[in-house]
Amino acid sequence: MTQPQLSIQLYTVNDQLVADPDGTLARLAEMGLTQVEAYAFVDRAESLAEAFERHALHARTGHAHLLSDELRFGDRVIPVFAHDEIFAAAKTLGMEYVIDPMVGLDRWLDADQISATAARLNAAAETAAGHGLRVGYHNHAQEFAATIDGRSGYEFFVDQLRDDVVLELDVFWAATAKVDVTALLGRLGDRVKALHVKDGYVGVNPFTPDAAPFDKAELDQRSAGQGELPMLDYLAAAPGCEFAVIEFDHFAGDMFDGVQGSVDFFHANGIK
Repeated sequence: MTQPQLSIQLYTVNDQLVADPDGTLARLAEMGLTQVEAYAFVDRAESLAEAFERHALHARTGHAHLLSDELRFGDRVIPVFAHDEIFAAAKTLGMEYVIDPMVGLDRWLDADQISATAARLNAAAETAAGHGLRVGYHNHAQEFAATIDGRSGYEFFVDQLRDDVVLELDVFWAATAKVDVTALLGRLGDRVKALHVKDGYVGVNPFTPDAAPFDKAELDQRSAGQGELPMLDYLAAAPGCEFAVIEFDHFAGDMFDGVQGSVDFFHANGIK
């Protein structure tokens, strides 16, 4: 069994990072973190690389949109970077895995759309290999909305991926989709190289075709060990996991307190 390294997805503290890059990274390093998962890194790779080096931090994983031509948030349209730009920036930061963070619900509702998404990730994997990198996918809950041939859309998707494509399973979102996360990890096997280890209390799944609009402030996400999810069981069920990545979509309190709570839990259980 691989002993995972503790990391943090920098989306969690991105507001603080934008406002005070060195202060934010210094605070994470003071908590004993040595790994970070880069976020929004393509157009700031050089500055992030310099800052990470100053604080003895490493980013072996990072999130970038590989599977969408554009991102829409209401009336805002956000362009995405070309794959070669993404992978060049990832190399600047010393990454090994570039992980797509999300594909919308509308692309998880039928077999043809899911197969098309898998094909796009496979094509990205081929390009990434030319840069000495691997790609992966990070789930929310929408990937489990459809059932295809008796399996969730997520597992139908995974079955079509190249062997070198990895998975980063977000255990909170998988649990929100009412999945038996431990059993799922057993089926996914060594393809799972990272877990997003957010704890909390799972409520209604907001990623279904008939779900009402939701505000992320409705999410009850908590530091590891302070919710209902068995984090250590999940890690034990993922023997190939290399990174246990702290992340919050929302935290009801000071974000650094939430991060510190998770760091303390994992350090106490030998994950550093």
